[in-house]
Amino acid sequence: MASRDISETHDWFSDSARLHIKRRHAADRRLRLYGIGAIGLAIGLLAVLLGSLILSGHSAFVQTMVPLEIYVDPDAVEPDNVGGGNYRKLVRDAFQDLMPGEMSRTKQRAYLDMLSSGAPFMLRDRVVSNPSLIGQTVSISVPFADPIDQFHKGITPRDVPEAQRRVSDLQIGYYDQLLERGLISAPFNWTLFTAADSRFPEMAGLAGALVGSFYALLVCFLISFPVGIAAAIYLEEFARKNRWSDLIEVNINNLAAVPSVVFGLLGLAVFIGFFGLPRSAPLVGGMVLSLMTLPTIIIATRAALKAVPPSIREAAFGIGASRHQVVMHHVLPLAMPGILTGTIIGLAQALGETAPLLLIGMNAFITSAPGGLTDPATALPTQIFIWADSPERGFVARTSAAILVLIGFLIIMNAIAIFLRQKLERKW
Repeated sequence: MASRDISETHDWFSDSARLHIKRRHAADRRLRLYGIGAIGLAIGLLAVLLGSLILSGHSAFVQTMVPLEIYVDPDAVEPDNVGGGNYRKLVRDAFQDLMPGEMSRTKQRAYLDMLSSGAPFMLRDRVVSNPSLIGQTVSISVPFADPIDQFHKGITPRDVPEAQRRVSDLQIGYYDQLLERGLISAPFNWTLFTAADSRFPEMAGLAGALVGSFYALLVCFLISFPVGIAAAIYLEEFARKNRWSDLIEVNINNLAAVPSVVFGLLGLAVFIGFFGLPRSAPLVGGMVLSLMTLPTIIIATRAALKAVPPSIREAAFGIGASRHQVVMHHVLPLAMPGILTGTIIGLAQALGETAPLLLIGMNAFITSAPGGLTDPATALPTQIFIWADSPERGFVARTSAAILVLIGFLIIMNAIAIFLRQKLERKW
């Protein structure tokens, strides 16, 4: 009777019904197209971002070099004062030998300016590490100065007036002669990863920032991981559900949305101002980052604990286990994949933070990697900030290269989180 009434009141094959169905199908197609368009736009913007970074930063991964045969003259480097030798003269004399013939004072100055000002320090470090090289001839490749490096990479054009480029016509002539003799090469720039910051772009590297980020993340993990898990277990499994626990939960969720600069101000006032901890130290940076990471870990841990089926708890209670045993022996191991995923994502977020580290001074000019948690240091984000603010042309490419390195670490950390979730996840 009901079906007869429906069929009598609704004609499914009428023109209005067909038009209604057609409009529904058109709306479904538009919705799918909107979704595909949004995904395509996101992928396109990401491709533009990565493409611009690669285009501007790929040149920093190679460095223009010249090989030198340097005689470490005992008159210039005394065995009793190896670090104070006249390495600048030794390097310049060896570079001068590559261009035989008499030069005027002006031409000699232009030719020697082609060499990096950091080249003598490379020779000094090598002799200091091995004093037996005094009195011997050392084969070493040293970098050209940044203007020549930019010219060799094609960033500085040749076909512009001399007044509009940093390389003079005289230097271009010397460059062409060295290039014809096969004395100029552009190998992979290992200095970018093995050296710390420098005033000279061709000598600047990320070693100090990498070590500083590692120490800061280590401190962040050692503080936020156990504290975050303990807080989440108490709130989820032991705390009574009342207005106080609701207030704490609301505040934890609010802390996850607090701007990072606020945590930097808190670290500056409390850790440095009140407790007197050293400024620019990875220890302070890690403590500040742990304050930021704690809400993320607590929220992720509570979500992972909630995802464990109640039947697990009921079965454990049924065989006489205490609440502590239920949580530690059954619930926590099953929730660990989600906890690890949330922790890694929280650490990845902390790795890319800049504002709190700037406020505690981790943007100082540090020319060596930190040897401990309390030594002055920089981090990857603050090193990018420092290089982006430098006027030298060579730091433009190094800024993009450092961003690519940072993005690479973030991708690796997120890939580890995905792998752990898929590898350790249990389904019921």
